[in-house]
Amino acid sequence: MFSNFDVFPALDFLDGYCVRLSQGNFSEGQRVSPNPLHTAEQFLGAGARWLHIVDLNAARTGVPYHEAQIAELVRTAATFGARVQVGGGVRSLERIGQWLKLGVARCIVGTAALEPDFMAEAVREFGADAVVAGLDGRDGRFSAMGWEEQTTVSLVDLAVRLAAVGVTGAIVTDVRRDGMEAGANLDLAAQLQQASGLAVVASGGVTTVADIRAAKAAQLAGVVVGKALYSGRLTVNTALAAALEEVAPPC
Repeated sequence: MFSNFDVFPALDFLDGYCVRLSQGNFSEGQRVSPNPLHTAEQFLGAGARWLHIVDLNAARTGVPYHEAQIAELVRTAATFGARVQVGGGVRSLERIGQWLKLGVARCIVGTAALEPDFMAEAVREFGADAVVAGLDGRDGRFSAMGWEEQTTVSLVDLAVRLAAVGVTGAIVTDVRRDGMEAGANLDLAAQLQQASGLAVVASGGVTTVADIRAAKAAQLAGVVVGKALYSGRLTVNTALAAALEEVAPPC
């Protein structure tokens, strides 16, 4: 699944543009890159071994919108020896297969992760390394359909159920922290990892070197970094350097 502690620079697409949202608010999307391919090349040239890409239109509707752009980024990543994980609207075995055929290394399943039977089937067909759960929520409860539908499902309980059917990894986002550059909810990520045994990558609000050190100290599997890279509060170089530091695990 996740080999070492990884840093995942994020590129989110909405209506043809690379954007960053705050708390998942689609009406306040900020365009952050006039040339996403160039931005990706900068991330990769700085040493990123992964790109984290989300089709936000597909997250809302379930219909792919940015397939051509994402496919180009996948090809570009491959020239750097890097890999891509993709989320947004991944709700069928057919869609997972299509992304993997295009060269995507890992699909992030969000809304459809509410169905453990579906996740079990996806893991059986494609392997646990190729399918991870996108466990995103508010106040510990799962958010679906591009975070626009709030459920009462406990993220911890869902993580435990998914681990029981063969899922081995998850990307965990506290929607209230996402895009706010105020630090990630590492307590939530660590709680899910401890309760379920899933390898958890923390997402949403990762802003500083201290956040990365804390995530590593919590023995998480990595961090997704988004808005902080575009605002200049972090660079890929500094994020990767922090990820390589030796840190003491919590007592």
